[in-house]
Amino acid sequence: MSDKLLVIDVVGMTPELLAHMPRVRRVGESGFTAELGTVLPAVTCSVQSTFLTGTLPRDHGIVGNGWYFRDLGEVFLWRQHNALVQGEKLWDVVRRRRPGARVANVCWWYAMGADVDTTITPRPVYHADGKKEPDCWTWPPELHDQLIDELGPFPLFNYWGPTASIASSEWIIAAARRVLPDHDLTLVYVPHLDYDLQKFGPDSRQAAAAARAVDRALTPLLDDAERAGVRVVLLSEYGIRPASRPVDINRLLRREGLLHVHHNATGELLDPWTSRAFAVADHQLAHVYVKDPEDLEEVRRLAGELPGVAEVLDRAGQAAYGLDHERAGDLVLVADPDAWFTYYYWLDDEHAPDFARGVEIHKKPGYDPAELFMDPEDRWVKLRAAATLARKKAGLRYSMSVVPLDPAPVSGSHGRLPDRPEEGPVLVCSDPAAKRERIEATEVRDLLAGLLGPAPRD
Repeated sequence: MSDKLLVIDVVGMTPELLAHMPRVRRVGESGFTAELGTVLPAVTCSVQSTFLTGTLPRDHGIVGNGWYFRDLGEVFLWRQHNALVQGEKLWDVVRRRRPGARVANVCWWYAMGADVDTTITPRPVYHADGKKEPDCWTWPPELHDQLIDELGPFPLFNYWGPTASIASSEWIIAAARRVLPDHDLTLVYVPHLDYDLQKFGPDSRQAAAAARAVDRALTPLLDDAERAGVRVVLLSEYGIRPASRPVDINRLLRREGLLHVHHNATGELLDPWTSRAFAVADHQLAHVYVKDPEDLEEVRRLAGELPGVAEVLDRAGQAAYGLDHERAGDLVLVADPDAWFTYYYWLDDEHAPDFARGVEIHKKPGYDPAELFMDPEDRWVKLRAAATLARKKAGLRYSMSVVPLDPAPVSGSHGRLPDRPEEGPVLVCSDPAAKRERIEATEVRDLLAGLLGPAPRD
């Protein structure tokens, strides 16, 4: 066994889905498989940050996939700078034990600016005329052209949106195979299970097929690690559960006169500067920011009476979950098991902003799983999408307006803590010496550092 470690984040992997993943199960058969705890919110950015720091959101500050930046007066999701994550990271712990240890980050979140030796992360190109093209950001810089020459451009439009597919995970895995031999610790993020589980539900035949597809895609990388004697850990951030009940928290706040919008040529836009209260929706959680403390009780009452809301957490309630960070909302809402929060704030689809019908993860003031679908009510949607692609290839400006404004097709969500272990995340490890029945998310950092161990002797 070498003194190297490969850590693969298979998003959405649960004990139930492992039944369809024989190659991944084989890793656990030689080592162990354990129940894995998660954190609230059980979403990518928060959980990954807990894995890497060993702390809860109250300490590392990642209270969701995005939040309201009070000092900027803006809602931002899916930022990429590692400095947003507060605390000592896994690679800092590793390098104290093994000075000079080489670390690679292949598509884990908050990758840019991290103090690692190699970084590969999605980063689209935004041209001056508004066009968007797939690309990635790498460190060292020369790795960018090497990967493009060998693997082709990063398949951004297969990474998220209506055309999300296994192609993006296959590209990431191929990139990981390339960098694995040169690093002591390699972190890899494999997103594919997120897509069909949210689209069709975790109990669907599509979910089982997606698990089998991920297992096949991972096989070459796992075989590489096995031949080289590299220890392997596969883990997940959360499980996706059936959810088909959208909850329109911002529309409630608007009807009550608490949320304000302003109008421009693009439609109605959320106005956080003048709103008395608004929510940043993030799957099954919503951070509600309340400008005036005198409105807090009214907003708490309104939210608590809204069908689909299971809990309304004030600061004391947030503290019970380790979520009481200054970035969190003044109130945090947790949805019922079968519900999730929309970001929608307009009351008439005729006034929806233009970005609502597109894949615009940075413009929308909340998460939008409807971006996984083409509008089923638009009989010409595929034809219009093809015409838009033709405009793009011709070098013309374009807008891919294909996303539905009705969220009814969404069939799965996450963010709550799991009700049963079978529905939650799981950890699979190749080293039986580290075996335990359950591992908390806050214990993952030190578990991984321990698997790497001290510096090897000459």
